[in-house]
Amino acid sequence: HRNVTSLALDPRFDPHAHQRVLHHSPSAFDASTYEIWVPLLNGGAIVIAPAGDLDIPLLQKTITEHHVTAAWLTSSLFNVMTEHHPETLTGVQQIWTGGEAVSGASVQRLQQACPTTTVTDGYGPTETTTFATCYPIPNPYTGNATVPIGRPMANTRIYILDNHLQPLPPGVTGELYIAGTGLAHGYLNQTALTAERFTADPHNPQPGTRMYRTGDLAHWNGDGNLEYTGRADHQIKIRGFRIEPGEIEKVLTDHPDITQAAVITHENQPG
Repeated sequence: HRNVTSLALDPRFDPHAHQRVLHHSPSAFDASTYEIWVPLLNGGAIVIAPAGDLDIPLLQKTITEHHVTAAWLTSSLFNVMTEHHPETLTGVQQIWTGGEAVSGASVQRLQQACPTTTVTDGYGPTETTTFATCYPIPNPYTGNATVPIGRPMANTRIYILDNHLQPLPPGVTGELYIAGTGLAHGYLNQTALTAERFTADPHNPQPGTRMYRTGDLAHWNGDGNLEYTGRADHQIKIRGFRIEPGEIEKVLTDHPDITQAAVITHENQPG
């Protein structure tokens, strides 16, 4: 509960923009924590999306009729909306997007169609309570093809470390570790995995503090923002869902007629 409260009261959420927040994520998806508690704990309201599949016309109808002022969109949904119907988001004051790399071209399309809408790239694994860093994207956006993931949220510490858990200088890629109020206790009934991922924080003098090993690779850029560069393992993300190709290969090779299997990814469209 403390983690959720800390997230909801983060000053990076503009309380004026979050007066009417769209709630369309399943409750099992950590983004629902943002959609429910950021408005409610700041005196705002939730606009609950209609049940069933939320296609673009229904999303536009919901946003317009219920005067939605803020929303979370996975980057894949954000890409589709800005490519085909960016005007759908007219009137929304603030969009938070992420779950995968955010496309700079998608941001630029939205900024052209909805110049008063601000966009923030929110990054963070579920283990650190929804968002650990954010990047309020300037308008107009003139940066790289992939938007930075920004700087730490309130009460959050970010480390870019080498294999010996030593900090790396700006521009050098290393593994991203997260510490602070958002850390979960661990994985339920998975002691070994918890010990592997939630480790002691050697960079905090306060005893007993921990940090989470994300498996993500990143570096600090010249502006002091984090740039995401990939994974330290084979995990991939599709529409915000983490997927372990090795787990799929294991299930396939359990079939008596299959001796070997390889799972690979390809993109049939950007993102």
